Amino acid sequence: MSARVGGRNPVISWVVGLLCVGVIVALLWLSLPAGPGVVTVLMHMLGAPVPPGAAGQ
Repeated sequence: MSARVGGRNPVISWVVGLLCVGVIVALLWLSLPAGPGVVTVLMHMLGAPVPPGAAGQ
């Protein structure tokens, strides 16, 4: 836990923290379709053979 700072309302801190977590979860959810493409690029960068059918081949 962080140190108590004068003038900060713990309820507002929790609400803002939950909103931040919600934004992070939403961004992760939106980025899921890019997963296979990222794996293909990383495999190519590492020099591993790309499986047939990957990356629109």
